[in-house]
Amino acid sequence: MNYNKENEAKLQKSYMQEVRNLVEDTSKRLGRKLTYHVTTFGCQMNAHDSEKLKGILDEMGYMEKEGEDADFVIYNTCTVRENANLKVYGRLGRLHSYKKKNPDMIIGLCGCMMEEKDVVEKIKSSYGFVDIIFGTHNLFQFAGLTLKRLQENRMIIGFEDDDNSKIIEDLPSIRKYSFKSGVNIMYGCNNFCSYCIVPYVRGREFSREADDIIGEIKKLSRDGVKEIMLLGQNVNSYGKTLDNPVSFAELLRRVEEIDGIERIRFMTSHPKDLSDELIDVMASSKKICRHLHLPVQSGSSALLKKMNRHYTKESYLALAEKIKERIPDIALTTDIIVGFPGETDADFEDTLDVVGKVRYDSAFTFIYSKRTGTPAAGWESVPEDVVKNRFDRLLEKVQTIAAEKAMALEGRTMDVLVESINEHDNSLVTGRLSNNSTVHFGGDESLIGRIVPVVLKECKGFYYIGEKE
Repeated sequence: MNYNKENEAKLQKSYMQEVRNLVEDTSKRLGRKLTYHVTTFGCQMNAHDSEKLKGILDEMGYMEKEGEDADFVIYNTCTVRENANLKVYGRLGRLHSYKKKNPDMIIGLCGCMMEEKDVVEKIKSSYGFVDIIFGTHNLFQFAGLTLKRLQENRMIIGFEDDDNSKIIEDLPSIRKYSFKSGVNIMYGCNNFCSYCIVPYVRGREFSREADDIIGEIKKLSRDGVKEIMLLGQNVNSYGKTLDNPVSFAELLRRVEEIDGIERIRFMTSHPKDLSDELIDVMASSKKICRHLHLPVQSGSSALLKKMNRHYTKESYLALAEKIKERIPDIALTTDIIVGFPGETDADFEDTLDVVGKVRYDSAFTFIYSKRTGTPAAGWESVPEDVVKNRFDRLLEKVQTIAAEKAMALEGRTMDVLVESINEHDNSLVTGRLSNNSTVHFGGDESLIGRIVPVVLKECKGFYYIGEKE
């Protein structure tokens, strides 16, 4: 295969310039600057992708606008739950009304939902006013697809080549925060949990070269970034697909050596692949944040087997205990599904037992949602009233433990990375602890992007009111 990433990046940048020329012509004709709006659904990987979409749109001559009545509107979609798809269909109707008033408007759809062939067919047949459709593997081709749409004035579908090894990272990006950034280290997923559509839409696991990742982070550091979030569907299995395998722990060691980077985060970690080497690296690190998101999904070994998670209740508890022994100040968070097909009272009690023993700092709790296209979709569901009762019991336990864990830090002085002016009180700033908890304290704009010591004066349950030391 004759393919060169540097040449492809140059090609896409030339497309950006060609689009910019066309956009400037249209701007002169209309007597105003053309605008764009990006709406992001789903996970942090999607949020990171949207930063690239914004960077490319900016490079192509568009200006960001708050509302969806912009000249170029993109929905970066999620398809983890079916109601996410329905939400997109519902909002497309509103975009159609905007487009009727603005014939120059372009509507783009990208992300995981666009990797489903049935979805693309439905959009082609029922939403013919959509202009550009592309998936997770084609984001780097966005400028070329836009140029094609402007030249040919028809719906453009960018799925000619879904080889995820062709993903290009060296593209413009507009970050939400100048001082922190996500960095994709891998794509796809090989786990095939029985409830999850992600491996079917994002493809098989594929790791980026470590040197490319390190090069990108060094560049971000020179640009003033202090905190890095390493992103992947299962970061713990990073490096296995490389010609010269590199462990995730080794990658973290290399990231830690980069001057200017002060905080390192990562997600998501699959328990089955979390190694002793990774725990050791986290324990000895001065930069890796004291927060680990470790999805358990269920406390029942029987259900975990049905979910195809490849660990048991006992092995998960042993892993959590080992992590807490080596890293006593770690904040553990998790995902839990309630009402998975076949869940019995005993299965649910096992989940409550795990929550009580691990004592999570917070948990994302979900009622099981059937996802067409996954093995679990055809399995017998648990009665709705039973699920609701279990969910309420779980939520109460999770919140009680989380509040107790948070209260234990009251009165301590801890470092806070200041992210913004508080949206409810402009005399306060808002930032995050290493454990990912939110802190509000008195300060001004000059503190944004700085790491400052703060006394946690009062715990408010899920956030703190602090005072700069």
